Amino acid sequence: MTAKHGHFERLARFLELEAAAEAEQLVQRATRGGRAERSGNCLVKLAIRDEQPAFGGRVVMTLGKRDQTQTLPWNRLSVGTPVLLTEENVTGQRGWRGIVSRRDQATLDLVLTQSPEPEHDRPTFRVDLADDEIARQRMKTALSQVRTADRGRLAQLRDALLGSRPLKVEEHKALTALDRGLNASQREAVAFALAAADVAIIHGPPGTGKTTTVVELIRQAVARGEKVLACAPSNLAVDNLLEKLVAAGERAIRLGHPARVLKELQEHTLDLLVDAHPDVAIARRLIREANQLRDKADRFTRARPLPGAKAQMRAEARELYADARRIESQIAEHLLDSATVLCATLTGVDSQMLSDRTFDLVVIDEAAQAIEPACWIPLLRAGRVVLAGDHCQLPPTIISNEAAREGLSISLMERLLRALGNEISRRLTTQYRMHESIMGFSSEEFYESSLAADPSVKEHLLSDLKDVTPGSLTSAPLTFIDTAGAGFDEEVEPDGESRRNPQEAELVGRQVQSLLDAGVNPRDIAVIAPYSAQVRLLRDKIAIEGLEIDTVDGFQGREKEAVVISLVRSNSNGEIGFLGDTRRMNVALTRARRKLIVIGDSATIAGHPFYHKLLEYFELHDAYRTVWQEM
Repeated sequence: MTAKHGHFERLARFLELEAAAEAEQLVQRATRGGRAERSGNCLVKLAIRDEQPAFGGRVVMTLGKRDQTQTLPWNRLSVGTPVLLTEENVTGQRGWRGIVSRRDQATLDLVLTQSPEPEHDRPTFRVDLADDEIARQRMKTALSQVRTADRGRLAQLRDALLGSRPLKVEEHKALTALDRGLNASQREAVAFALAAADVAIIHGPPGTGKTTTVVELIRQAVARGEKVLACAPSNLAVDNLLEKLVAAGERAIRLGHPARVLKELQEHTLDLLVDAHPDVAIARRLIREANQLRDKADRFTRARPLPGAKAQMRAEARELYADARRIESQIAEHLLDSATVLCATLTGVDSQMLSDRTFDLVVIDEAAQAIEPACWIPLLRAGRVVLAGDHCQLPPTIISNEAAREGLSISLMERLLRALGNEISRRLTTQYRMHESIMGFSSEEFYESSLAADPSVKEHLLSDLKDVTPGSLTSAPLTFIDTAGAGFDEEVEPDGESRRNPQEAELVGRQVQSLLDAGVNPRDIAVIAPYSAQVRLLRDKIAIEGLEIDTVDGFQGREKEAVVISLVRSNSNGEIGFLGDTRRMNVALTRARRKLIVIGDSATIAGHPFYHKLLEYFELHDAYRTVWQEM
């Protein structure tokens, strides 16, 4: 077996391990009953509040708690999330798969392909975060195709990305930027990526304008007459690209289920563009005629129909349906051909829809968060590829510990950087988010001290904001509050597995209140905790409209003027659990623009080299405080 065969067979085996882990997780949630909601991956005791028809023959179900006075608990079921709807207290059913299309505090909208048919008169339902079986099948198919390719561009690109063929890089020329606001490192990254004949990587640390750079790259490629497929692992990341491309005047079309797309961008989805096309009226008329014929064939009449008459009507109806679908398909083909950029999630690249289309350039944004099998779906169609992201932030989310341990958690971007490094990559070095003191620790720890704060943010503070009162809290960018010796002990959440720290949560609440008292708008404040139990506790204790409280994952790619981080862990054994994932902590530490407050127990965390250096950094900047001082 050749190395390339072994690599792709390993990836396929990882997908099987992941599928088994997801199935086991779903069974575990089902047996937990009401406790299942604690994970944030499930909602129980729901009732159908409303049902409405939707595009493409689908249906939108609005669900809320049976007790309408109850709001929905904290959950991870965001817009675009695939879910499984099942009737409670019914055994053996497979349920109905759908997608979350809207959510608020009390209700959740699901887009389903068909209306649920409950078995009980007053049924209650549960909604579980579901695996995406279509996505997994597309990954497996892609791995099989690339493994067996023996000629053509796919075989060449595969061999280049596995290191068995030398990479081609043309001499890159100075860039005449379409976006005149680009800095020197952004222009250099775009020029380098345009010159790459096989693969290039744009490494974008926090706040360095990675998406702006990627959009410039795409626009430059389009200006050269190239066709571009722009992808990312999440719907939100794809929508961020689409929004900027549309604003820049590109003819970009979004592929995928419209329910997974931000509402303000749905008009750019292929489904809605087809629906809005003037020629689609003909298809709609044919469908009406087909429905009439089908109804007539099914209707009982006193007069005996001629032999074969009903069969002929049904056949005519089928022909009309086929003609309507043919017209819709022709409209879709025309729209796809006229677009300069197609945007889709990695697993949303539909081979049936795209047929045999290929692209001069495939761009994968947030590539460090994608598992490698997903990347090969668009790469089947690539002339060359550019990966953009930051392997020093959140890695791909893997459920199977075995698959993660054996290598599924290593993204294609990280694998290439390990093997080739600077040969294929350029790093962005000017950041536009953080005060230089907030930026400094991550720059030293993760980016070889290469980051520089742009003058517009270098020294900005909360006290510079309108209506914010200057003081010790608002006129300094950093604060670490040490709870060591105060007895702020962590605990396992009752009837759960996650951890929380009630006394530390009280301290977080006081810090938030101090920020509010100083005039900081609650919408400019975020509270981040690595444990979902602490997030739930904080949300119960600090119910302030506009204030966001979430896990680290929930704030990836986000920013706030002020951020309070609750580290939670406080024990006599120095056990830090999730905190040992320093890439996750890098995300948390780089969300704040003007003020970063970290609360934790130095006696617990300082045994880890990363946190030892973090504490030293705060002390060096005269930002270390004890809980006794704060009290």
